[in-house]
Amino acid sequence: MFIPTTSAQELFDTDSLFQIVTKVGREEDMPKAQEQIREILTKKHSNKEDFTIISQDEMISVMGKVLNIMTGVLGGIAGISLLVGGIGIMNIMLVSVKERTREIGLRKAVGAKKRDILLQFLIESISLSLIGGIIGIGFGIGISLLIPRFTFLPTMVSLWSVLIAFFFSAIVGIFFGVYPARKATKLDPIQALRYE
Repeated sequence: MFIPTTSAQELFDTDSLFQIVTKVGREEDMPKAQEQIREILTKKHSNKEDFTIISQDEMISVMGKVLNIMTGVLGGIAGISLLVGGIGIMNIMLVSVKERTREIGLRKAVGAKKRDILLQFLIESISLSLIGGIIGIGFGIGISLLIPRFTFLPTMVSLWSVLIAFFFSAIVGIFFGVYPARKATKLDPIQALRYE
């Protein structure tokens, strides 16, 4: 709806304009149009440039920068979460190795090789992290389905993001499970069998 400027100022109880939107016929005319607008507004404002002229390309560029910053911040939060989760998995696995010292000693005594024990504890740590990853993916999909219901923001869950999340949870399980698994393989079977 178009109304006179004076009517808009009266309606919104203001004596100034917040925004003027202009349209240019061709994209290549944009710089020239911006310069003409700048000259007209500068004359109207007593030769003071107390306004900002922003083209749609500049707005898109600013929005891109904002989104990149948000992506970086969210990536940092995700990285910290992975680190904390990985340390939690490592602690659980270290406790598991400690509690099952006699079992490890018995397995070694009956002929289990280092790689068998290493594989056992690695599979356990990977399983823990994958279960956590599946729960996290479930929460993420659930929240992304709820956001459009309560806000105007559209959301989308892509297959590649789910696969990357699943892959990273497996990597965390492997990375943080190696130390406890190697600790289990280095146990002396005799000492392990004597452990109370």
